[in-house]
Amino acid sequence: MAKDKTQYTCNECGGSSPKWLGKCPHCNAWNTLIESVAESTAPAKNRFASLAKTAEVTTLADIDATDVQRTPTGHDELDRVLGGGIVEGGVVLIGGDPGIGKSTLLLQALDSLQRSGQKTLYVTGEESGAQVALRSRRLGLDGSQVSVLAEIQLEKILATLDHVRPAIAVIDSIQTVYSEQLTSAPGSVAQVRECAAHLTRAAKASGTAIVLVGHVTKEGALAGPRVLEHMVDTVLYFEGDTHSSFRLIRAIKNRFGAVNEIGVFAMTERGLKGVSNPSAIFLSQHSEPVPGSCVMVTLEGTRPMLVEIQALVDSGGPSPRRLSVGLDRDRLAMLLAVLHRHAGVACMDQDVFVNAVGGVRISEPAADLAVMLAITSSLRGKPLPKGFIAFGEVGLAGEVRPAPRGQERLKEAAKLGFSVAVVPKANLPKKNDKAFEGLTIHPVERIDEAMDVVRGL
Repeated sequence: MAKDKTQYTCNECGGSSPKWLGKCPHCNAWNTLIESVAESTAPAKNRFASLAKTAEVTTLADIDATDVQRTPTGHDELDRVLGGGIVEGGVVLIGGDPGIGKSTLLLQALDSLQRSGQKTLYVTGEESGAQVALRSRRLGLDGSQVSVLAEIQLEKILATLDHVRPAIAVIDSIQTVYSEQLTSAPGSVAQVRECAAHLTRAAKASGTAIVLVGHVTKEGALAGPRVLEHMVDTVLYFEGDTHSSFRLIRAIKNRFGAVNEIGVFAMTERGLKGVSNPSAIFLSQHSEPVPGSCVMVTLEGTRPMLVEIQALVDSGGPSPRRLSVGLDRDRLAMLLAVLHRHAGVACMDQDVFVNAVGGVRISEPAADLAVMLAITSSLRGKPLPKGFIAFGEVGLAGEVRPAPRGQERLKEAAKLGFSVAVVPKANLPKKNDKAFEGLTIHPVERIDEAMDVVRGL
């Protein structure tokens, strides 16, 4: 059988060359030739054949679409991020810093799936089978029957998947896998793209769910070509400080569920354990209220979470500093200008530091009101009342805009025992709702109204 040949394709004009050249012979562009595999002349070797038979053109209304079935992984926090569980034939890409716990979590999930009767396969390209076995014993997975394959050659991995037919397989990691059809080293753009494409096609054709572990760059983005994220069905990011016991796993793409869902785990001696009440880790334990602290309710996907916003305002020099951790620094500068213009609180000669407790990153504008109240509290040295929360977006004209799903945020605060809330007027819930018993709600329309309410508490 004839082997596929390597060729070099230009990114600019699409022209090809049998060998690498510094300049494309067709469009004369420099450094645009990328290694690829030439399509074989043998019909049976066509790597780009369709996964299914060609169908007739039809309308969406005539297509019989059913809900996809999901297999729970045994970890509620992971299932939440995946949208309910593993989908047959789905491809998941999970990335994170070295040592964050990717392999640990996936090994725990495979063991749980195997014990529930699912056939599993763990393909390791970075460790030996003995090292994986040692980790399983450290995690307390004694007697685990998870199948392990230490291999990095794509063709052998595909042959094993075809022979074993597991319900779910983990490839740890995609950057270590290489194909003999390419001459470049494992981890190169061509190898990662080609191996991921073959594994994705194998998953769709066989129904095996495949989880690809991906490396990340120094900036925290997934290493390899951007097309890698387009190929897969779900992209997860593992976040957290290696010096902290808490880990966050976030979905940024999910064809079978909601995006921006978040799962919270705690690293223990027995591996990663789900945290059912993550609000507790994002709140500092103050015996008494302290200046510069304000609690807000943020939304991570469908989950409302309480996060403490801390601010410190101190005397600055001629060039005061503005520093934020977990919040947008440019937005902080804008909020300070709004605070001065529409609330009469000047920080132009003060250093302002803002932090979201617990290492969480807040990207939604609903944190604006809490940030401004925390800054004012620190500047005046007066703490906010005990059991106080606030949320809402603040505009440049000083108006307080509503936050999405405000009533769910208030219900979460009431459930955790908070008693005073300053919220946008549009988020004011209906009267006589028992879900908000014990919570005094102060609706405001402008930032100066919010300041007056806080001063009167």
